[in-house]
Amino acid sequence: MTHATKAVYKFMMQDFVRMSSSSGDPLFSALELSLTLPLIIPVSAHQQISPCPGVSFIPYHAGHVLGACMFLIDIAGLKILYTGDYSREEDRHLVKAEVPPVRPDVLIVESTYGVQSLEGRPEKEAMFTSEVHAIIRRGGHVLLPVFAMGRAQELLLILDEYWDQHPELHNVPVYYASSLAKKCMAVYQTYIHTMNANIRSRFEKRDNPFVFKYISSLPHSRNWEKKVADGPPCVVLASPGFLHTGASRELLELWAPDSRNGLIITGYSVEGTMARDIMNEPDEITGLRGNTIPRRLSVRYVSFSAHVDYSQNAEFIDLIGAKHIVLVHGEQTAMGRLRGALQSKYKDRDEDVKVHTPRNLETLNLTFRGERVAKAIGSLANNPPPASAESLLSGLLVSKDYSYTLLDPKDLREFTGLSTSDVTQMVRIAIGCGWELVRWHLEGMYGFVQEGLDKESGAHVMRVMGAVDVKHISETELMLEWIASASNDMVADSVIAVLMGIDSSPASVKLTNSPHSHDHDDATSEDVKPGVKHQHPHPHAHKRRDHGYSSEEAVVLRLERIIHFLEAHFGDVQMYEPKAVPQPEVKPEGDTEMNGEDVAEAPTPQEPAIIVKLDDNEARINLIRMTVHGDSEPLRRRVESVLQMAIATTGSLAEQFTSADRNPTSDYEDARVAAAQEGQAQTEVATSG
Repeated sequence: MTHATKAVYKFMMQDFVRMSSSSGDPLFSALELSLTLPLIIPVSAHQQISPCPGVSFIPYHAGHVLGACMFLIDIAGLKILYTGDYSREEDRHLVKAEVPPVRPDVLIVESTYGVQSLEGRPEKEAMFTSEVHAIIRRGGHVLLPVFAMGRAQELLLILDEYWDQHPELHNVPVYYASSLAKKCMAVYQTYIHTMNANIRSRFEKRDNPFVFKYISSLPHSRNWEKKVADGPPCVVLASPGFLHTGASRELLELWAPDSRNGLIITGYSVEGTMARDIMNEPDEITGLRGNTIPRRLSVRYVSFSAHVDYSQNAEFIDLIGAKHIVLVHGEQTAMGRLRGALQSKYKDRDEDVKVHTPRNLETLNLTFRGERVAKAIGSLANNPPPASAESLLSGLLVSKDYSYTLLDPKDLREFTGLSTSDVTQMVRIAIGCGWELVRWHLEGMYGFVQEGLDKESGAHVMRVMGAVDVKHISETELMLEWIASASNDMVADSVIAVLMGIDSSPASVKLTNSPHSHDHDDATSEDVKPGVKHQHPHPHAHKRRDHGYSSEEAVVLRLERIIHFLEAHFGDVQMYEPKAVPQPEVKPEGDTEMNGEDVAEAPTPQEPAIIVKLDDNEARINLIRMTVHGDSEPLRRRVESVLQMAIATTGSLAEQFTSADRNPTSDYEDARVAAAQEGQAQTEVATSG
């Protein structure tokens, strides 16, 4: 709360405890109230406060009472302005409500007066002072029910100035009958610097406006209400403003039967209170003791309420420009009329503004779609990708305080102080079959596995899909080991499922009924266990060197499958294999062609491709880069789509999982290079022979 609010908080809450204790069970005790005082953190207008990361708020003057503020709340970039009670009319001591310099997404605003418009400030003051003067002239007493702070101080300033301008009223006393108002008056005299320019300028001239010349506090002696009622004409400001209890109600019951007296309601009155009921000017009122009292005193309503009327509220809402308006602090009928008026106005303007009127305790859910921007730092920022629509930037996304940072995992410790760690998971599984049969089932499911020896224990190991190691730790037991991650855990689950089903698999029974070997040929890497060739390779196993296929044969088989897939969609396709281009003859140094012409450079050899023809259009699939080129854009896109399906269909699970960043047919070029090197070596041997 603001400093001024904190100054009056103790007095007002103590008065609330006293009043609620006398009328029934209070919400809290005086002791509980005293425990809250040290917890108050005072703030100033325009001060930004951040109670937690990602959340901040800024107070702005609301103009309702001394110290009142509206709050602009920022939650992860979503801005909400909550006005509370506010006034856009600059009165004699308060500044009017401010318009924040930023546009909020949500405006929570009061709807006290609905679509009702009030008189202007000069007209209201003239009506008020003339009514007070008229009651005094006829020898009556003037009752002004007010609350202890806010409008009471404003009315005292008006009356003190009016009395000063009318000498005939100098002998007519003006009282404020509230001990709480007297305490609050000291706060007003202290916080002059928070008020408007008129008050500050008077104070600079050593003229404190709240040191009144013609107004005094009424001492609360025994039966003081009766003494005032029997005394000469006077003006009394008494609380509370709703006339439901307290000094204002006691004076009303004493003065109601006399037609010379007058009651002036100067603020907003809630439905069901005496202040609202008496404005209908009934012939009788009911006293606090249940007795019936005739009403003959005059009743007048001149609003000095520190709430906005419709014109002020609508103007403020337009200035704020929020897309969501939430109406609060109003009666249902007035709130509904205001909502209808706003919706009609925005419909005429063709503006998409939502107006909400939630009931008390009703949850209001609003949906927003805001852009979230991640800032690339570290090595990612030093090496930005090319500026194209297809370029991707991958890294580790770090979220802190509703801000996002994208960085390379290697830079995590340097820029964030965080570090990464790997969690290794291990599972033991009992088996009742040999190691060769385990390999047979894993190759059938995943295409191929990498086999070797464990460096520590020397046990046979198979790596599945480059993620899960299956170790043969004993004749009857396997151990699975992998680094935990979402994808690796998924692979591990599938491997466990395959291993658990080996014993009950019909294929296992068939293979183990006749003597044969499941051993492999010599492996392709140093750490692979030597063995003999499969006698019964799995029909779904990937065709590799360790199955008796050369690398060139395996690639050719893969290409044949892709070609069959393309022919199923486009009919016959052509395989284009470029012929070797002869290299130019190398001449001795200093030897040149006749006529001074240089030797021409050899053209770049064309690359192998698959040609797809459809009607008069042609698309060419580059087998090295696996890209599609063609003059017809629709055909090119269609061939690209079918090619991706063909690559995914003809590849094994292991290849798809471990070769995501590698061209699925890049082995084609490797095989061509290997074959070319082998042919060149044979030629050299033949030449040397």
